[in-house]
Amino acid sequence: MTSKGQVTIPADVRRRMGLDSGDRVEFVELEGGGFAIKPAVDDVRSLKGLLRKPGSPVAIADMDKAIREGAVRGRERER
Repeated sequence: MTSKGQVTIPADVRRRMGLDSGDRVEFVELEGGGFAIKPAVDDVRSLKGLLRKPGSPVAIADMDKAIREGAVRGRERER
């Protein structure tokens, strides 16, 4: 373990767990005081309710207009 609390996971273990560079892991406490490491992946259902629903539906034409206006503003800032 490094002085920053970082731990190196052996390449074979990372491969078998399906972990890539930048992935997050969780340490899960087991009965008896031991710990297990597992990939920190959330079920997509855990995201439900994070975003509020829009007050009213937005028309495709309104979305297209907003995109065009944003593109124009972006080009103006580049000048």
